[in-house]
Amino acid sequence: MSMINVASPAGRRVLPNHWDLIALAAIMAALTAIARAYHGISAPLPAPEVPAVTLDYGMLPYYALRTALRMFAALACSFVFTFTYATLAAKSRRAEMALVPILDILQSVPILGFLSFTVTFFLGLFPGNVLGAECAAIFAIFTSQAWNMAFSFYQSLRTVPRDLDEVSRGYRLTGWQKFWQLEAPFAVPGLVWNTMMSMSGGWFFVVASEAITVGDTTITLPGVGSYIATANNAGRWDAILAAVATMAVVILIYDQVLFRPIIVWAGKFRVELTVGQQVERSWVLDLLQRTNWIRRGAGPVFRALRAASLWRLSLPRLVPAGAFASKEISRAIDVVWIVILAAAAAWALWSVVAFVSTELSWTDVGEVALLTFYTLLRVVALMAIASAFWVPISVWVGLNPRWAEAVQPIAQFLAAFPVNLLFGAAVSLILAFNLNPDIWLSVLIVFGTQWYIVFNTIAGAAAFPNDLREAATNFRIRGWDWWKKVILPGVAPYYLTGAITASGGSWNASIVAEFVKWKDQTVAAHGVGAYIAEATDKGDFPRIVLGVAVMSIVVTLFNRLFWRRLYAYAERRLRL
Repeated sequence: MSMINVASPAGRRVLPNHWDLIALAAIMAALTAIARAYHGISAPLPAPEVPAVTLDYGMLPYYALRTALRMFAALACSFVFTFTYATLAAKSRRAEMALVPILDILQSVPILGFLSFTVTFFLGLFPGNVLGAECAAIFAIFTSQAWNMAFSFYQSLRTVPRDLDEVSRGYRLTGWQKFWQLEAPFAVPGLVWNTMMSMSGGWFFVVASEAITVGDTTITLPGVGSYIATANNAGRWDAILAAVATMAVVILIYDQVLFRPIIVWAGKFRVELTVGQQVERSWVLDLLQRTNWIRRGAGPVFRALRAASLWRLSLPRLVPAGAFASKEISRAIDVVWIVILAAAAAWALWSVVAFVSTELSWTDVGEVALLTFYTLLRVVALMAIASAFWVPISVWVGLNPRWAEAVQPIAQFLAAFPVNLLFGAAVSLILAFNLNPDIWLSVLIVFGTQWYIVFNTIAGAAAFPNDLREAATNFRIRGWDWWKKVILPGVAPYYLTGAITASGGSWNASIVAEFVKWKDQTVAAHGVGAYIAEATDKGDFPRIVLGVAVMSIVVTLFNRLFWRRLYAYAERRLRL
């Protein structure tokens, strides 16, 4: 009898508990939903006369599933891009000279600009199959997610605290060990918040990615975005509200099931010497920690990953160490590299000029330059307003974890809210009151601007060391001095990352916000966004290329001459 009593606790630890059953049921439900969606992904393309989307409310859960899978597929690609591209840019000075300007250009190129040239390519890869259109939609969503995440990771790798960097050198960590033991963990809090922002950015452009129209080519995929586009064209406010409610439910589900546990887990990577007073919680994480089988099954995987992060790997050198120790040789290599980059840029510019000059003249270039200046004024004004309004609020939210937990799903939903849903109200108000579209359509751009600033500033405030907050309290630093000397310098690198990506988000949003359609009515503002949107609507590729090229040049110059100088100052003077 005593042996049974001794053995029973061990037996209970081996058997699954009721938490295991709940978790396994949820996992099986998710796998079943993915399997159902896969049948739709691998189906042949429907005939043009067959409607891909109906406004039946009962189909909304299936459409939401298809949209969510596209967004998570794009998110996976964005993570691969972030950990390779951003790491190379942060680790190599010469690679940075090419990769960061390219990233500036990529984030400024509107999604419609990508779609204009990629739809045909992806359809050609999988002729007659829905998979080609799915790849085009996933790529479009990827372009709304990846740049923000890459900039965040790049900023974190460049601003690792100096004392921790010295400790890693003292322990003689290899590049592989330093990356996984110090740099990547330091970047986790900011990357998590930017990942949430990227998911919301995908929702923001989901209509353009699922209801693709480029000239005579129209591809409509089942999803919430195409449902919204169909409801917009039909003027069905009830269907639009149903789609918004579905979006809210989906965002709440993946916020609670995915992002909230990750935020709680990422809290242990904060750089601080004292423990915070408030501890974040997640019911999903608590559930997983109470399981037997799932926790035991995940243990070997985590131990293997930790062991892999400690491998003493050293990347092979292309040239012997010290071969370019001479400053003269290093400068000569820099000059050669700069010449190569300049030649590549000149070739790209010449290719654009050669293509555009077949149908357009210098008069068209001047017109687009003037329209780009109008859009630039809108972007600068709206970013200034958004910064003044949201930075104080975001700092307060980031410093209060309980409020951050409550605000997080609301902010995700507002950031994900498709501006297309406001088209009807915007057009009706502008026409009814004879308002100036150049002013009032600009308000729609805010939906693509403010959230990058909000999420990055919250991330910066949440990552602000608790010991520094306590030191400021002990020295009685309050009021404006606290903002000027403590918190604003602390969140500056994060804010600037958000501002740079907000600039790209604003230019992308201008494509949607400056050329608004509702039923048979169209309202347009003066700007390069309206120019590109109208050219895309007509399938005028020379004008699309010209608009995208001028926009990219202006955005790149603005980033290099203004934002990058501020970023370099923050990296040099405001680093922890």
